[in-house]
Amino acid sequence: MSDGAGKLAVVTGASSGIGEATARRLDQDGWKLLLVARRADRLEQLAGELRDAEPLALDLTEPDAPARVRERAEQEGALHLLVNNAGASWRASFGDEDGGFENVRRTMEINFDAVLRLTEALLPLLRASAPSAIVNVSSTAGRVGRPGVGAYSASKFALAGWSDALYLEEKPNGVHVGNVLPGFISTEGFPQKQLTGLWLTRWIVSKPEKAAQAIVDAGPGGKAERYVPRVYGVVPALRHTFPRIVRRTLGG
Repeated sequence: MSDGAGKLAVVTGASSGIGEATARRLDQDGWKLLLVARRADRLEQLAGELRDAEPLALDLTEPDAPARVRERAEQEGALHLLVNNAGASWRASFGDEDGGFENVRRTMEINFDAVLRLTEALLPLLRASAPSAIVNVSSTAGRVGRPGVGAYSASKFALAGWSDALYLEEKPNGVHVGNVLPGFISTEGFPQKQLTGLWLTRWIVSKPEKAAQAIVDAGPGGKAERYVPRVYGVVPALRHTFPRIVRRTLGG
């Protein structure tokens, strides 16, 4: 799977941030790309800068979105890689007026439900072209919860747990499932200004390009899981070993 020359990859959330960086990284390895996101202008611009890429502008929460992606993928050729990267977050505490069930529902819809629906639609194609791979972009917040991002954490916890199960289920079918868990990544949607503005915390913010490399490692590279940066892998270990201390620390 490490050689992507001429093979097709679907990358969601490709119009900016980690998705864009992943598309550029895969392009360097010779992958043929189907770029999926909502912003048509950004997708078309990116596709024009890559060697062999096609844009597909759509909202993955729409009922017909998985079928539309599958149809385009079938037109482009055998599918060898699916990168489920698209996601969103609306910061709010659960007890806030705008942070209750509806916020959790809409976050789960894009970060978890849409991933499952798209994967279900494309899984037959990935099995048919095995060895192939799926990479789900979860988050360090999918292992450790923090105040104000409970909905986001819930969706990413669900995605990480499902990824673990899917890995075991699809291994006999030749479809590898990798999980990438970024920490703080400076992107358009998550600029991390509160961290990058202080020298004391600037070092914990990583770049989309590092996440893109982790996606390559966890997909074509066959690795089960990657934290970005890797030192963040210590956080879940501490959470499970010293839950009270970690909760007190994250709670300020």
